[in-house]
Amino acid sequence: MKHTVEIDWQQIDTIIERYNGDHEALLMIMQDISDLYNYLPPEVIPLLVERLGVKESLVYTVATFYKSISLEPRGKHIVNVCIGTACHVRGADKIMDALQEKLHINEGQTTDDFLFTLQAVRCVGCCASGPVIMVNKETHGGLDRTSVVKIIDQYRENAF
Repeated sequence: MKHTVEIDWQQIDTIIERYNGDHEALLMIMQDISDLYNYLPPEVIPLLVERLGVKESLVYTVATFYKSISLEPRGKHIVNVCIGTACHVRGADKIMDALQEKLHINEGQTTDDFLFTLQAVRCVGCCASGPVIMVNKETHGGLDRTSVVKIIDQYRENAF
């Protein structure tokens, strides 16, 4: 399924102006754009090059270095599964397996309806609550296979 997005160029301009078009704010600008679309739409890259006076290669370098920025369309809900040591020993692999089964995708993929993207992350800083997932900016801890599936069901129900 192809994902198309309508770019709000006025909003992109507002983001760039918020940082006074400063090339040193490239990362923050890209993160703000990613917050809007859940990825950095390729149509925006030439505008960043022109308005910020940066090389296209720098935009791609930043986009591929930081996990918070993606060049591929991602789901409305980014599900980050902590696989750090504390979560790992408490069953993070079972949480990842349950999510992959429930969503019918593998880690690093997005559901066909662009509702969920599943990612593994090294640590979310909630070691005492492991295993932990973050859905967008909401943290859910002390999980097992059943509870993580219920969380996904709640996000799916609230999406429509």
